[in-house]
Amino acid sequence: MTTLPDSLVSTEWLAAHLGEPDLKVVDATFYLPHLKRDARAEFEQAHLPGAVFFDIEAIADHADPLPHMLPPPEAFADAVGALGIGTGDRVVAYGGRGLIASARAWWTFRVFGHDRVAVLDGGSAKWKKEGRPLESGRPAPAPTRFAATLHKELVADLDRMLAILERRDAQVIDARSRGRFAATEPEIRPGLRGGHIPGSLNLPYNELFAADDDVLRPDTDVRGAFQAAGLDLARPVVATCGSGVSAAVLALAMYRLGRRDAAVYDGSWTEWGGRPDTPVAP
Repeated sequence: MTTLPDSLVSTEWLAAHLGEPDLKVVDATFYLPHLKRDARAEFEQAHLPGAVFFDIEAIADHADPLPHMLPPPEAFADAVGALGIGTGDRVVAYGGRGLIASARAWWTFRVFGHDRVAVLDGGSAKWKKEGRPLESGRPAPAPTRFAATLHKELVADLDRMLAILERRDAQVIDARSRGRFAATEPEIRPGLRGGHIPGSLNLPYNELFAADDDVLRPDTDVRGAFQAAGLDLARPVVATCGSGVSAAVLALAMYRLGRRDAAVYDGSWTEWGGRPDTPVAP
């Protein structure tokens, strides 16, 4: 069985392996609503050869009022199978700025028991900068069977977060900006309180990248960033953010440093900061 070289793959590696029958590429580009950009339309204009569009808004639990919450396993399996991705396939996810959506796709596949998944380091920006080939149009992949099994330990819900607050049996690290964490900047989504979960740490996800670059910094630098934030990688940890997307960048980074059970709080600040009954620290 062929494998992926790492949880991150380079543009060079992907270019060399594109077209292999069991290697599936997904474009998981996602934009927050205030940016008013259409990721699917941009995908149809230009995407990596053979890629399919992994829409985190569509592959979601539509019964939940919170944005892009994880779908039930059977719904994920149906959606991914319809994209032509099978149980035994290798998956490489790419996206736009800061790997936020590709890391979310990587985490989602792992939540549903699929570990043969990696993120394209540098994303679409690096691929385009290097002048590598692109194609346009809407793909029509042949549907196949995908089996999904929920791994609950990788997902935190409100009850788990409240329990952590009470028991202090795990660390919480927030990927939002320092201003949002400290309530000195407004929240992106309307109606949310400012601040953070009491006792949580802060490491803005973009600080894991070099300036104006979508390539993850070396592991030694990333480890140092977590340590500077006060995180003990030997202890359990849950990553949070605005709506459960950029938190996955921290989860990916911790995975690479050996903390492979780091969870993501799926509802994140949209849930916590949108409720009147959750404690908030400024």
